[in-house]
Amino acid sequence: MERDINILAISGSLRKQSTNTLLMQAMIELAPSVLNFQVYNQLNDLAHFNPDLDVDDGPVAVQHLRSQLKQADGVLVCTPEYGNGIPGVLKNALDWIVSSGEWMNKPTVVVAASPSPLGGDKAHASILLTLNMINAHILYDASFTIPHITMKMNQQGKVIDPDTKKALQNSLLRLTEVLTTEKK
Repeated sequence: MERDINILAISGSLRKQSTNTLLMQAMIELAPSVLNFQVYNQLNDLAHFNPDLDVDDGPVAVQHLRSQLKQADGVLVCTPEYGNGIPGVLKNALDWIVSSGEWMNKPTVVVAASPSPLGGDKAHASILLTLNMINAHILYDASFTIPHITMKMNQQGKVIDPDTKKALQNSLLRLTEVLTTEKK
């Protein structure tokens, strides 16, 4: 029996009813059963990045993030766009990983969703730059933006647009394919 593939799922939003958090949950529900998800929901607990604090193991909340990344085979990130970029809390989390390397070579899918017609394209581009710098294995063919997300999901988080649902499923299948191949 093949062991489950561990995925760390991160929403870039702190809002309780965030569309991107609901999208992340919808993707978890759509995922192949071989993917085992751990949701990281402690962005708000991370101290502002300060290199003076990044000594030894760093603050406890940072240790927890790094530990979850170490245990993950891959990563899923769903992020909104704030002020033409990624939310500060998500960028802060990435900054804590720059020097420690836990995200290095981890297959990563990034989905940016927004009610705007541009779909969070600036946030998407911005996070890809940072992930590229920390040597994440970005699955570009499985990462994308979703414009008009509020027309493609209902308020309960169910994806109601068939094309969006299919794109999400294909993204997760690609992540599974890459991780299954790497485990052989």
